[in-house]
Amino acid sequence: MNLPDQPPPWMKYLLLAAGAYNFIWGAAAIFAPSAMLSWLQVDATGSTLAFWQCIGMLVGVYGLAYLIAATDAYRHWPLVLVGFIGKVLGPIGFLFAYGAGTLPLTFGWMNLTNDLIWWAPFAMILWGAVRHQHLIGNAYEMPEADDPIRELRTNDGRRLDDLANEHPQLVVFLRHAGCTFCREAAHDLGKQRSEIEAAGCGIILVHVGKEDDPESFSKYGLDDLPRISDPTCRLYRQFGLDIGTFSQLFGARVWARGIAAGIFGGHGLGLPRANSFQMPGVYLYHCGQILDGFQHERASDRPVYLDFVRRNLAPVDAALAK
Repeated sequence: MNLPDQPPPWMKYLLLAAGAYNFIWGAAAIFAPSAMLSWLQVDATGSTLAFWQCIGMLVGVYGLAYLIAATDAYRHWPLVLVGFIGKVLGPIGFLFAYGAGTLPLTFGWMNLTNDLIWWAPFAMILWGAVRHQHLIGNAYEMPEADDPIRELRTNDGRRLDDLANEHPQLVVFLRHAGCTFCREAAHDLGKQRSEIEAAGCGIILVHVGKEDDPESFSKYGLDDLPRISDPTCRLYRQFGLDIGTFSQLFGARVWARGIAAGIFGGHGLGLPRANSFQMPGVYLYHCGQILDGFQHERASDRPVYLDFVRRNLAPVDAALAK
């Protein structure tokens, strides 16, 4: 994939519009507080007018922040985050005040234009910024000529091609060590390992950890397998694996599977480590060729490794028999 250097143009125009709206609203609150409060059916006493003008000044300051953020939404995402938090808390505060009888229902119209209509675009900007941060500094901004298959080595100093030239290799690309599904995958591999190897296939684990940690695999009986540490996701990219989308990483089905695997499956719920947005995958690699691959549609997908190996090694075995 190509790393986007700049946020999409719509983010700039959206933040410019938000800044302009805040300036206009703030100016109206400062210079015409009585008219605004009257329209909202709020009693405009002396102290209320002064308080409303103060709110207008604060809203205007938010407008300046949005104009700054418009210059680079990804770089200035903290300003967008502060604004988003304010827009979430505003309606919540109104509901408490309305429930207590201190504000009329008509005051809720202000929440619609000041807060609610901005939730979705601000959330999209923040998601884009977070995803961008997981792309920079790794293989997704490196030249396409990068060749990690030849350069990266396993924990015992061998190259992927060296192993795959001997016999087919099941190359399992894992997610970060804190991922419930990563531990579930290690558990599944541990149970199916003997049959996979009996079918004539080796297993190579690829992970995003900066350093090899055999203890993470020892409980599953995988600590003696060759492992490749790929913290910048160079090999992931070369095999066509991408950074996950929101639904792939945090969709409802992913959450449901995570709870089932983490709590009921006994694999735990860990904290994000390394590049937690990297998607996993499984490939059968032999003599410089990818015989087949399984790319996860969701982080929670659970391939049956033994079936994958048997299905793809059968044609190879038949060809060798001839």
